[in-house]
Amino acid sequence: MASERGRINGITEGVIWKQLLIFFFPIMLGTFFQQLYNTVDAVIVGQYVGKEALAAVGGSTGTLINLLVGFFVGLSSGATVIISQYYGAYRPAETSLAVHTATALGIAGGVVFMVVGLIVSPLALTIMSTPADIFDHALSYIRIYFLGMVFNLVYNMGAGILRAVGDSKRPLYFLIFSTLLNVVLDLLFVVALNLGVNGAAIATILCQAVSAVLVMYILMRSDDVYRVRLRDIRFSLPILRDIVRIGLPAGLQSVIYNVSNIIVQATINSFDTNVIAAWTANGKIDGIFWMIMGAFGTATTTFSGQNFGAQKYDRIRRCVRVCGLMAFGAAALISTVVLVFGPLIFRIFTSDEGVIESGMQIIHALAPFYFTYVCVEVISGTVRGAGDSFWPMIITCFGVCVGRILWILFVVPQYHTIEMLVWGYPISWALTSVLFIIYYLQGGWLRRSIRKAGFAPEPPRQKKGVRE
Repeated sequence: MASERGRINGITEGVIWKQLLIFFFPIMLGTFFQQLYNTVDAVIVGQYVGKEALAAVGGSTGTLINLLVGFFVGLSSGATVIISQYYGAYRPAETSLAVHTATALGIAGGVVFMVVGLIVSPLALTIMSTPADIFDHALSYIRIYFLGMVFNLVYNMGAGILRAVGDSKRPLYFLIFSTLLNVVLDLLFVVALNLGVNGAAIATILCQAVSAVLVMYILMRSDDVYRVRLRDIRFSLPILRDIVRIGLPAGLQSVIYNVSNIIVQATINSFDTNVIAAWTANGKIDGIFWMIMGAFGTATTTFSGQNFGAQKYDRIRRCVRVCGLMAFGAAALISTVVLVFGPLIFRIFTSDEGVIESGMQIIHALAPFYFTYVCVEVISGTVRGAGDSFWPMIITCFGVCVGRILWILFVVPQYHTIEMLVWGYPISWALTSVLFIIYYLQGGWLRRSIRKAGFAPEPPRQKKGVRE
């Protein structure tokens, strides 16, 4: 407990940039291996099967998978909050009920999403205008993937339970092990056994099964109050309502975000296979940027939440400035690396010159403008940490999702080029950043959160500067 108190004191009293980086790097490392896990299939399939297969394991299939899994991950964040609250208050009975309800939700969600995915996949791929030379590969891949959906969601929920009680290391270890296993199994099924995209899908669900078994083994062997007992896995309706109340806004935001991506993917599918394959590969390259920005966002959420609880509101504001500067610097570095080494990076995925040429068109239109997204992640993370989750969802959905859809529907048809389509991204990011800056500066979010928490009104700001 002493080390835990020391960690909390560091967040509320330590040097801000150091405390942010303490949270940033572990989060980024975990996200890196998640991204690497998802990239392995694309690299091996692109190199050993062909560009049609590369387009099939990303593109439309990736968008549809992200739609369903993203909703569940957002919904399950409510379980993480509930479990962490009960565990922190040391309420063993409620903690156990919450853990078993969350586990039941992971299993039931996996079964439902498996059935839904198997049924709607052909229609969804058709709606997204998946080209004929890709369709069969994509349908075969995604059906096998959905067969393993229970393993995917059970692992995500189990890892969330462990993080809620303060154990972030073992989920990371399991993810690293699964990533390395995925490389071995991809080489076995795709290269050695020549199973193509089916082999990549089989390798993925086997790795997810191993991860699910490992995380459930840890939970079932624990001697703490969050131990899972098979006979106790069931829904507690009051706790389930709390999970849905907290997690549903995040789940809905993920759905709306991915719906906009489905519309984008349908437009991408109107181009040739070179562009579709390039878009798939660029999504993996682009993932580095999202990995880093997401880590900054999670770090600011943790920092804001701790300092809000300690009623140190000025440190929250200074966190925004410090983290914003670091995130802008990271965005500039990523832009430079991608622009300079883009052709070399694309050759990791494919040697097809047509795909590489299309990929560089995407990079030149997108990479210089990564900085326009920084304020979205930093400010939304800060506001959520203070307990305001509704308006960040509204602003993000309106600015990013609606703005992007309007661009696709009204601008791209007039100028049907890949560059024009890609420019919709930085334009929607810039719009959303402006909305978040206005929302942040007017300050109502903090006053409302203070009133809801029952804290005393914010004192006058200090005039004397404090070391950050």
